[in-house]
Amino acid sequence: MAGTPRIAVVTYDARGEEHKDRDLPVLVRALRDAGADAVAVAWDDPDVDWAAFDLALIRSTWDYSWRAEEFTAWAERCGKATRLANPAGVVRWNADKRYLGRLAEAAVPVVPTRFFAPGDPLDLPVDREYVVKPASGAGARYAARYPAGERDAAVRQAGRMHAEGFTVMVQPYLTGIDLHGERALQFFGGRLLHASVKGAVLAPGTPYDADKVAHPDLRPWEPTAAELAVAERALAALPGDAQPLYARVDLVTGPDGEPCVMELELIEPNLFLHLHPVSVPAVVAAVLAAVG
Repeated sequence: MAGTPRIAVVTYDARGEEHKDRDLPVLVRALRDAGADAVAVAWDDPDVDWAAFDLALIRSTWDYSWRAEEFTAWAERCGKATRLANPAGVVRWNADKRYLGRLAEAAVPVVPTRFFAPGDPLDLPVDREYVVKPASGAGARYAARYPAGERDAAVRQAGRMHAEGFTVMVQPYLTGIDLHGERALQFFGGRLLHASVKGAVLAPGTPYDADKVAHPDLRPWEPTAAELAVAERALAALPGDAQPLYARVDLVTGPDGEPCVMELELIEPNLFLHLHPVSVPAVVAAVLAAVG
């Protein structure tokens, strides 16, 4: 490629409201300062010519989970028009959290998860606290935490999600989250970029359809050797020759006291650059390398 690289930093349409991605202007400005022609673009803007860009970098497409089929179809089209990061195949694989089962099959420690598609009989725990959430979701939307034996509210939640076409996930609530938080290990360009830790998102009694703070009490974190090893095992278990430019591995402490994967974020993970400004040059360098 010759000349100035054109980069679309892909986000969501805030529709006149305050944009929630604090890192978006920072990243766009840093890419421009590095010599790129970078612009923030909404993924669902029908007027965008994706072929006019050398790279479309998915960042804060935070409304995708309610429109997963539409979004994955866009990723396929965009990936044919230009270089897309992460690639459409990675997006498709990661858009459905049934990937947790595939990681478990690859001997990656994950939070035990059961899935109930629309029409499946719902089997809820009676002896432990548990979480119900959609298999396609983000930011704790449609997620709730229930005490052992609570059924009626969880059944109503599952019925609502099934009616809207979502597959329901049921997981034990791991109390290690309350004690140790949830650790997010961020990778970019194949290397550990930085890590953060946040407090518990799901408070007891909070309705599933209530707005939630996605990253409470967020602060920098120095990952342990065990956490880094689990994160690297999860990334090594990706299908085929998938090589994501960026990834976030969210870890919690399991019942055995060891880290396990809560989620593997390969589509639009928040990079928390506002918390780790020293990481901005590394992100810019990896993005420019991906263009070439």
